[in-house]
Amino acid sequence: MFKVTPNPPVTETVSPYESSDSRKLSEAAERALDHYLNPASQIMATPYTPNAMFLANPKIATEELLANASESLGSATVMLGDVAALVEGPIRKTLLGIAQVVMLGELAVNQALDNVVPTA
Repeated sequence: MFKVTPNPPVTETVSPYESSDSRKLSEAAERALDHYLNPASQIMATPYTPNAMFLANPKIATEELLANASESLGSATVMLGDVAALVEGPIRKTLLGIAQVVMLGELAVNQALDNVVPTA
């Protein structure tokens, strides 16, 4: 038995930019993809300017800055250890790994502090 099949209905060309919301969504997706897949172009395009809210005083001596950094890293290591003691499983391992990296940073800062010539 032969069945007649009608032609598909004629439709207008569908644009991904039917509304302004879809255009904004597409632009946001492009920015996100560029951020993760092509970060070098963004780094070269915009030079880094630190936020003035959290700048260290340039007049402070290097020894004082290193001592402060050492104390901050030591505190972070202790806090991470305390939080890691409260959780179990993979999250605990992650926290302990972060604590170890922070501790290594603290060791490097302490070594730099040892190498600094004390000021009078």
